[in-house]
Amino acid sequence: MKAKIHITLKNGVLDPQGKAISGALGHLGFKDIGEVRQGKFIEIELKETDRKKAYDTVDSMCQKLLANTVVENYRFEVE
Repeated sequence: MKAKIHITLKNGVLDPQGKAISGALGHLGFKDIGEVRQGKFIEIELKETDRKKAYDTVDSMCQKLLANTVVENYRFEVE
């Protein structure tokens, strides 16, 4: 099974990297853009064959290490 995890900053949390990307895009001539927010994408290959156990394991990974749940949201899918 494979887990695909998306981690993004919560609304209201400042995103200096997103601001830098926005500024760079503007300097490259891309003027018609709004706010830019960046995040992380992680793929994990799982040896687990039980979908429920895999889901619970990935959720635990996100809560304990992959996402800072104080300032980040996460969502994932297990395929």
